Amino acid sequence: MERRGKTLQTEILWTAPALALLIGYLLGSIPFGIILTRLGGAGDLRSIGSGNIGATNVLRTGRKGLAAATLLLDLLKGAGAVLLVAHLWPGEGPLAGVGAFVGHCYPVWLRFRGGKGVATLMGIVVALHWPVGLVYAAVWLGLLATIRISAVAGMAAAISAPLAAALFGRFDLVLMLLALALLVIWKHGENIERLLAGTEPRIGDGGDGVDTGADTTTGAEIRQHD
Repeated sequence: MERRGKTLQTEILWTAPALALLIGYLLGSIPFGIILTRLGGAGDLRSIGSGNIGATNVLRTGRKGLAAATLLLDLLKGAGAVLLVAHLWPGEGPLAGVGAFVGHCYPVWLRFRGGKGVATLMGIVVALHWPVGLVYAAVWLGLLATIRISAVAGMAAAISAPLAAALFGRFDLVLMLLALALLVIWKHGENIERLLAGTEPRIGDGGDGVDTGADTTTGAEIRQHD
């Protein structure tokens, strides 16, 4: 009887983390960019611009409202995953965040070809510890407004998350946020190559497809963070 009780406790111990990851992954894998552009009559987002599924590529359709909605929903699915799981199983919110981030970057529905996770990571960070989220948002938006290079802003914001977590004493989040920041940088590999070559475009320089529409922007010209 005692052995059976220990077995049951072990099963419960592993069930909550597994479900947290699964729920997070399923929420994170919802491709809002593709859904909104199709519903809005803008076509298949994967055949536009960089082919990425995030808000930056939606912006290349010239539909700023759809881009803003994509950004918001990608942020909310990260935050929602953390908050939902934390409500169901206190203490498992960070695992749900990891699941949501991986789901956005590698959605099973799209053959594991997703976005770069910057907006989703912001939602995760805000839900886990909002002061860290404020730092993330300030770095991201501040660099977008000044240097206007989307990839740099996204990578810098991601790097700021584990540093801010340590600054605010949330050492329990540092390793997780560091791992996710490294994945963000990994997903920006092509952007880094263009940055080193001096060919990475700035937002609003004409190559971003916002003013001229998606037909004039190819994946070879630009692949910003989404």
